[in-house]
Amino acid sequence: MPRASDTLWDIAVAQVSKKNEEKENEGDLEVKERSVFFLGNKTGGKTTIILRFLDRDEIPKPTLALEYTFGRRAKGHNTPKDIAHFWELGGGTSLSDLAQIPITIDSIRTISIVLVLDLSKPNDLWLSMEKLLNVTKNHINSTINELGKKDSINVNDFKQKTWKTLQRNHPDWELIDPFPIPLVIIGSKYDIFQFFSNKMESTISKMRTILNHLAFGTDRSKAVSVEYNKPLFVPAGLDSLSLIGSPPATEIDLGKINARNPVDLWKKVYEKLFPSENTSELKYVEDPAKNPQYAEPEVDAMRAQKDQELEQYKRNASKSWKEMQFDIRR
Repeated sequence: MPRASDTLWDIAVAQVSKKNEEKENEGDLEVKERSVFFLGNKTGGKTTIILRFLDRDEIPKPTLALEYTFGRRAKGHNTPKDIAHFWELGGGTSLSDLAQIPITIDSIRTISIVLVLDLSKPNDLWLSMEKLLNVTKNHINSTINELGKKDSINVNDFKQKTWKTLQRNHPDWELIDPFPIPLVIIGSKYDIFQFFSNKMESTISKMRTILNHLAFGTDRSKAVSVEYNKPLFVPAGLDSLSLIGSPPATEIDLGKINARNPVDLWKKVYEKLFPSENTSELKYVEDPAKNPQYAEPEVDAMRAQKDQELEQYKRNASKSWKEMQFDIRR
């Protein structure tokens, strides 16, 4: 209540302050939504990572195309829960065009990419990484350009954020083309290369921290590990090609490799040591209709009936075609 001694100016200031406080409280109660899009090698562990993060005790099933689930997290007592949408692309590189479903104009500001690479399949690793990131990045840029036609100011701010994780004096500044949206690369099945120890639990805890940041906006992890004999943990901008050094190619003459830049040199050395064998993913995609985990008796029975009718139609059409008489004149 205003006091008798208050001037009109004092009352106005108090009213504005009250409204601002109410808006801040409303912001705290607002439900925020974010999306995390998982992609990577077939059977690379994407589903397992999602289920473990959501604390769901389920047996992972193969992801055939694009699957969706969600998680909730409360910000405090008696407050609405934030929502995280989890999308998972199946099929390795063969279904990468489906990225256009989770990445849209509406989600582009709040979506992150998690690329899961299977360390137990080094011959497929680089090809999968390159294919998936290129297709996804092209679609992201197209979506941003489309958004720019409607909201050019916010798009410029959006693009500026991609550079904020790097310092101007970063040694690789001229070589870097930042990914347009937050990107995390996870090397799965690392445990295959070492005996199990309590250190693995520490690695899992770091991964959970990363996913919480992407999905619910919690604080980022400040941990850094660039020791190659241990699990790597490298936040964006905290490593450089000079610190990584040249490829350890003892049997390869680096001077004879024609590379445009250090990244290209690493790629060519890597592909010499681990020639790509990934051809089946591009040729074969399993038909979800034939997978037992998606069985629906009534729908499947109707589908079988329609398939039979289609085959009968094809046979009849073939007979009719052969019986047709043609008047051919020269």
